[in-house]
Amino acid sequence: MTHPLIPQIIDLATPVAETLGLEVVGAVFHTNQNPPVLRVDIRNRQQDTGLADCQRMSTALEAELDATDIIPDAYVLEISSPGISRLLSSDREFITFKGFPVTVKATEPDSRIKEWKGLLVCRDETAVYLNQKGRQVKIPRPQIAKVELDEGKEQ
Repeated sequence: MTHPLIPQIIDLATPVAETLGLEVVGAVFHTNQNPPVLRVDIRNRQQDTGLADCQRMSTALEAELDATDIIPDAYVLEISSPGISRLLSSDREFITFKGFPVTVKATEPDSRIKEWKGLLVCRDETAVYLNQKGRQVKIPRPQIAKVELDEGKEQ
């Protein structure tokens, strides 16, 4: 379950990130740790996200969080890059991973086909297209539960 402060933290962090040429891609508040840990994931829009990006965001966001006092008690702020997620969701990810091996899981667990494996061709408004051993397969988007990268697997 998402911590109730996360929407406020993202609302505060997003403009801070944008001024630095960064993008906030998520946040998690681990209150089960002592002190609690607030982790904000960022991405550099122009290049790979580096340590310098994380440091700049940490310094800028820490000042904003301290000024607004959203988190009244002691906490640890972690800024990190989300790395490569196995799950594809944005148009940008579908373009970036064109040609990569993926698994497409069906929405209906009792359907005839539970999943498709192949090389990602593209995604449009209606379907996801895979190359399965030279044959193009069209999977209608309403039938898709999720699309995941098959890291290190050949098709």
